Amino acid sequence: MYSRIHILYFLILVFMACSSPKEEKSTQIINQASQGEEVQKKLILFFGNSLSAGYGIDEDDAFPGLVASRIDSLGLNYRVVNGGLSGETTASGLSRLDWFMEEEPAIFVLELGGNDGLRGISLDETKRNLKAMIQKVRGRFPDAVIILAGMQIPPNMGQEYTATFEKMYPLVAEEEDVHLIPFLLEGVAGDPELNLPDGIHPTEAGHQIVFQTIWPHLEKHL
Repeated sequence: MYSRIHILYFLILVFMACSSPKEEKSTQIINQASQGEEVQKKLILFFGNSLSAGYGIDEDDAFPGLVASRIDSLGLNYRVVNGGLSGETTASGLSRLDWFMEEEPAIFVLELGGNDGLRGISLDETKRNLKAMIQKVRGRFPDAVIILAGMQIPPNMGQEYTATFEKMYPLVAEEEDVHLIPFLLEGVAGDPELNLPDGIHPTEAGHQIVFQTIWPHLEKHL
């Protein structure tokens, strides 16, 4: 003969067995609804290298994460995807770009070329790859706003190479008729207090300045 404790335990098990599927189903519906709302938001895609990826710091503290935080705080109907990959060159970026072409970006921020310059890659090749990525995005999504982030490099490869590299971004922006951020790392590059020990990648404080640099270029299109 079962005791009252056994009967109570049995009833609890029955209740849990009956209620768990309902709770799980409700959770699934809520998650699906949340995902649906997220997909409906317009996409801002940052496509770049370790600068976008936030090398050496938390990704949320990198400038794409700071953009996402500002957008959320303003209640804007946008979401941010960080497509940054450390070590990315324009050639590898061009090869990888198709992975991100499944969904139309309202704003596409192209931040590549820095690794090309540091490696001394032919600037004709770098320019060709930048233009090819812009053309691929525009060909697939003609209404997307495309923003090109300009870069500068140290004079390790010689003054002529360095000067030509810097001029390349305005030329690409003009030839492809896209918006240009003249220099992504304005006010950050060369400052030891704003960069990690490698002297290349910004600290959290450095990314805050980068965010302030790019936000006006984004805000006008939101």
